[in-house]
Amino acid sequence: MHITFHGRDHNCTVEVENGQTIRQTLEVAGILPSTVVVSYDDRILPHSTVLNSDINLLVTTVSSGG
Repeated sequence: MHITFHGRDHNCTVEVENGQTIRQTLEVAGILPSTVVVSYDDRILPHSTVLNSDINLLVTTVSSGG
């Protein structure tokens, strides 16, 4: 299946097997999961969410520091 990540800092599509989690798919895409929040249809999704079909996900980079 094809998962597309889009947002200010990310824009890529990866191909993964059904049943992969968002965390696993972020890693395949080269996106460090601890630095982003993933949402779909204005709802934040846990990184443990299992993906079962093609989908476009919004990736928002979380900033911290001083």
